[in-house]
Amino acid sequence: MLTIVDYNAGNLRSVKRACDAVGLESVFTQDAEQVARADRIIFPGVGHAHSAMQTLCEKGLDQALREAVTRGTPVLGICVGAQLLLDGSEEGPTEGLGLLPGMTRRFALEDPALKVPHIGWNAVLCRRPHPLLAGLGEADELYFVHSYYLDPADPEHVFSVTDYGGEFCSALGRDNLFATQFHPEKSGRLGLDLLQRFARWDGGSC
Repeated sequence: MLTIVDYNAGNLRSVKRACDAVGLESVFTQDAEQVARADRIIFPGVGHAHSAMQTLCEKGLDQALREAVTRGTPVLGICVGAQLLLDGSEEGPTEGLGLLPGMTRRFALEDPALKVPHIGWNAVLCRRPHPLLAGLGEADELYFVHSYYLDPADPEHVFSVTDYGGEFCSALGRDNLFATQFHPEKSGRLGLDLLQRFARWDGGSC
């Protein structure tokens, strides 16, 4: 069973519908014990990082996610769910889960034609191979909605980049943990394919 972490951060139903569309049985939960013992986890989210992190801590979901990652459970973070995996965020400011070293930073764009938030389709360029990005071509675009971007401390954790007034990390990971700034559930067939690969992924990076 695929477990979707419910921490009142929005967009859960879109993720559930995308899972349904590719035949993945999934369930929402706010129960920390269920998350800690899950077979695989999607950690999605849309909204404010500070309030999202508060909810995670109040419900014990922060520690449950850390336990799941330590156990080797395959985990997929999406958008705010990806940002909160890092040490902290400039949105708030907010302390993150610290599962990967780095910060989430707000766009500071010099080009007035580029708006914040960054909304729409953009190319995702693979920097390192990963099973969840298999088959993604240089011309392929996925869907983004965000004002903050991932800035991991270790370049070895960067699996893809996207250009929006400069390159930023659009997918990162380590071992059984993988996360995207883009929204697979809003990215058409390419996003659905990624979710299907996640359902089969054993947590390895190659």
